[in-house]
Amino acid sequence: MNTLTTALKKSLAPAALAALALLSTLSAHAALQEGDTAPAFTAQAALAGETLNYQLADALKRGPVVVYFYPSAYTNGCNIQAHTFAVNLDAFTAAGASVVGVSLDSIDRLRTFSADPDYCAGKLPVASDTDGRIAKSYALSVRAAQAGRKDTRGADLDHAFTERTTFVVRPDGKIAATVGGVSPVENVDQALAAVRRLVAAR
Repeated sequence: MNTLTTALKKSLAPAALAALALLSTLSAHAALQEGDTAPAFTAQAALAGETLNYQLADALKRGPVVVYFYPSAYTNGCNIQAHTFAVNLDAFTAAGASVVGVSLDSIDRLRTFSADPDYCAGKLPVASDTDGRIAKSYALSVRAAQAGRKDTRGADLDHAFTERTTFVVRPDGKIAATVGGVSPVENVDQALAAVRRLVAAR
């Protein structure tokens, strides 16, 4: 029995080592988590069709900020997520929080998206991170554009994409919650729940 056990351990060792290596790689690329410092950023953003200069540091002076990264304006999941944030914005505001979306879309695309009554509806700013610098600072992956892809309006998607991940940032600049790997609607629901926990903890 001892010989068999030893043989099994030896045969499993390479697989276990490979699994550990994979986990290490994944963790190295994992998004920032609770307790990490949220990188401050300044970016061109659009709100209700108008361009503005968005600064996270300024927004944090007024309360918690929900920073949500999404792949692209005018794609199915992102349309749903923007609409859900817009519909629930009053609940975030009531809890003292503001919301900003970040994607690798151009500011021109975002001006239209920000004003679209079916999506952002002029209620929340969406920031342009065309080179992925902001997304990468939050340890998010960025995928290159794929030729031939179209958005829900039939326009070319000629920009890179980042992963759908939301960060709830406390006024002190620390991350209170990271939400990823869920549906667009659940992403918004979990972000709102995290904001409400912050309020309850005051």
